[in-house]
Amino acid sequence: MSKRNLGSHFDKFLEDEDLLEDASAVAIKRVIARQMVAVMKKKGLSKAEMARRMDTSRAALDRLLDPENDSVTLQTLQSAAHALGGRLKIQLQLKNKAA
Repeated sequence: MSKRNLGSHFDKFLEDEDLLEDASAVAIKRVIARQMVAVMKKKGLSKAEMARRMDTSRAALDRLLDPENDSVTLQTLQSAAHALGGRLKIQLQLKNKAA
């Protein structure tokens, strides 16, 4: 049996079912949350210290770090990136469709 890239087929399925946008948003949020937790651990930052650096509440930070909660603002992401010593970079990627 030959190996094939099934990802593009699954993306097509999600697109056909009008689920691709939501699934992508959830996946992106999960990656961001996991990256932030990893950096916090590496830097030895507690949630309380991270919230203090972001000038926000622990509850707001918990929502940000919750991989299932995809309602997050750009300002919150920017604040978290700054609190971790980084910066937020967002990129728009357009699909090339043949006319």
